Amino acid sequence: MKKIFCLIITGFLALALAGCKDEAPKPADQTPAPQAAPTAQGKTGNVVETMNSGGYTYVQVDTGTEKFWAAAPEFVVKVGDAVIVPEGMLMQNHTSKSLDRTFDQIFFVEAIVSPGSADAAAAAPADHTRPAVTAGAVDLSGVKKAAGGQTVAEVFAGKDKLAGKEIAVRGKVVKFSQQIMNTNWVHVQDGSGAEGTNDLTVTTDAVVKVGDTVLVKGALVANKDFGFGYKYDVIIEKASVTVE
Repeated sequence: MKKIFCLIITGFLALALAGCKDEAPKPADQTPAPQAAPTAQGKTGNVVETMNSGGYTYVQVDTGTEKFWAAAPEFVVKVGDAVIVPEGMLMQNHTSKSLDRTFDQIFFVEAIVSPGSADAAAAAPADHTRPAVTAGAVDLSGVKKAAGGQTVAEVFAGKDKLAGKEIAVRGKVVKFSQQIMNTNWVHVQDGSGAEGTNDLTVTTDAVVKVGDTVLVKGALVANKDFGFGYKYDVIIEKASVTVE
């Protein structure tokens, strides 16, 4: 009986001690329950605020165009340091009990590293500005120009006049990257254009796959620079993408 009593007490103590430390986000540790989504944040910026708590280091990072929060297992960092935040999990309305603070949005990642460190190459954002599949790998024959729309080559050639206007392009998906910077990225080709003017980049909520024939509609943006190597002569953001 004494041994059983000791085991029960030991169990309660273990649970109590575990509750004193923040863990990887769980529904029970959120107020309200979290809405988690995988993402590849992959951004570089400077730390403008930081604190340690519950075995984690929390940092607010300023990229120059936005600020966001991220957290990783405790590491040494100070305000002003440049950091790379790699792929992680976005948590909505995350409450840290040990900080007694709720973050509207925060990215939980395996590690946050400094540019130039041994781990920087693995953490740096992948290059999504170029299609991973060449035109030869996807059959682009038989792609018909959208009614009242443009070919990919025509979009590049007329980008100055078309910028800000609604356009329509039919083509085939040569690359699809899901949830990069909180959106899906689609590269579309139709067989027109030369190298550098034959691939149209689109961001969308739609989910497609390589080889799909799609009709893309949306406002054209010219000379878009997201920073960190994400530069586009033309791009359609928040496009309507329909698989045909």
